[in-house]
Amino acid sequence: MKILCVFGRYAYGDSARGDSYEAVNFLPALRALGHEVALFDSFDRSVYPDFAELNRGFLKAVQRERPDLIFCVLMGYELWSETLALARQASGACLLNWATDDSWKYEEFSRLVSPSFDIYATTYVSALDKAARDGLTNFTLSQWAAPARLLEPPKPAGACRYPVSFIGAAYGNRRQWIAGLRERGIAVSCFGHGWENGVVVASEVSRIINDSVLSLNFSDSGWLRQGKRQIKARVFEVPATGGCLLTEFAEGLEEYFVAGEEIETFADLDELAAKICKLLDAPAIRDRIARQGHARTCREHTYEIRLQKLLERAPPADGAKREMDWPAFEKLVEAHRIGVLLGILKRLLVWGGTLIWGRQRGPRAARRLLFELSWRIAGRRTYGAGGWPGRLFYRES
Repeated sequence: MKILCVFGRYAYGDSARGDSYEAVNFLPALRALGHEVALFDSFDRSVYPDFAELNRGFLKAVQRERPDLIFCVLMGYELWSETLALARQASGACLLNWATDDSWKYEEFSRLVSPSFDIYATTYVSALDKAARDGLTNFTLSQWAAPARLLEPPKPAGACRYPVSFIGAAYGNRRQWIAGLRERGIAVSCFGHGWENGVVVASEVSRIINDSVLSLNFSDSGWLRQGKRQIKARVFEVPATGGCLLTEFAEGLEEYFVAGEEIETFADLDELAAKICKLLDAPAIRDRIARQGHARTCREHTYEIRLQKLLERAPPADGAKREMDWPAFEKLVEAHRIGVLLGILKRLLVWGGTLIWGRQRGPRAARRLLFELSWRIAGRRTYGAGGWPGRLFYRES
């Protein structure tokens, strides 16, 4: 099957931040499954002057590649709903989107953009239930995983360098978790942006996990959404690379691992500290959990396994390869242009945002305010060519 992937080549569209998670994990897994794969970079704002040209570039890629399946990981309104319809009409391809962060993005994003897709893969049971409530029948449940190339058997606890490690940026309440453990006399080696050991390259992440007696994972989704716990990719990457995982519990986790046998979970600081001390004092139990978690991941939780099951649900392409309807697209481009009144609105929003949050954060705050109003009032139109957030705030989106 020929697959056109649509997501960022680099993390957050910035080459300085390295390859994106999707590029590192999805592309190799799809190729390992025998598919012909091409990538359209939908997240680099330096390539196109506005969303109109980004959408034009995507349609040219569809016209050039003639894919059987278009595999998207959309972050917002980078591809218009009308553009997706034109791509399907011209290629006959199945359109699939892999959703991220549906613990909080379902209402503002997934329920509004999912009608543009044949398959909408979510990693949240709650989103699946909400979709059924809303009459959206194209939702399907999938989950993060680990790439097969990371698979490495566990070391015995006695051969590990780090008693306890955590890898991830120091945001949200993570500093509080680590400070609480250290106050209890538990040393934690932390790696990532904002920690004493700094950022480590991807190849080092696996080595650190494999060289740790215990590896921690926290499930909150960020500063503004604490309490919305997620199953993160690290839940699968730690057992895959031979680590013994202690993770904050999240919705649906019991479907993937047995707590106490393949991983360990915790609900609060006291429970986490107690389980760390127990496992550090009982290396044989730790080694058994690490081995069983690794075996479960090898059997069920690699991306090759996960994506194969997802693609089996895709309806076949209709086989008809039609000409792209460029006149229809040019009408969308016209609808996307900013007139005088919208130009004035943008200046006012940026002025207000800058006044409150400063020159650096002000424009992004203005875009966020407009977006929050738009999805609540305009609904699906937010994600079309005429949506105001995309028309007014390209660079900040």
